[in-house]
Amino acid sequence: MRLLDEKELNEIVHDTSTRFFGKPFHDKAIYNYRLRTTGGRYNPAKRTIEMNPQYISEFDHEEIIGIIKHELCHYHLHIEGKGYRHGDRDFKNLLKATGSPRHCSPLPSVKKRSKHTYRCQNCGHTYRRVRRVNLAKYRCGKCRGELVAESENS
Repeated sequence: MRLLDEKELNEIVHDTSTRFFGKPFHDKAIYNYRLRTTGGRYNPAKRTIEMNPQYISEFDHEEIIGIIKHELCHYHLHIEGKGYRHGDRDFKNLLKATGSPRHCSPLPSVKKRSKHTYRCQNCGHTYRRVRRVNLAKYRCGKCRGELVAESENS
């Protein structure tokens, strides 16, 4: 999908808000190019929804609508003075009621991050890690067996 300009992004957020929440979205949706690992963010101080442009360009329309719905849950609960944080019961209930995802899918570049693979000699369980593991210090978390380096992807 192509990267939408901010006017089109705001139109999609407004439409999603009225369709799924039955309430208007009065504030702004903008792109935040500094976001790395999340699809979007609600800023309560500015009352803006910030979207990660990488997610807009790499994912399909349904995933983007899911991210927008998640951020709108934060927005509408904050406006109403209810619990809008991830751990709040109001937030979890609104997520369920609107069919919004709790988390967004990771970007393909983040999926490929694990560089080191370790295998347990006893049970054969595989561990993938970004950083190297000291094999003399760490054991298998399932059976306490010894770990062996299987491969290193650079």
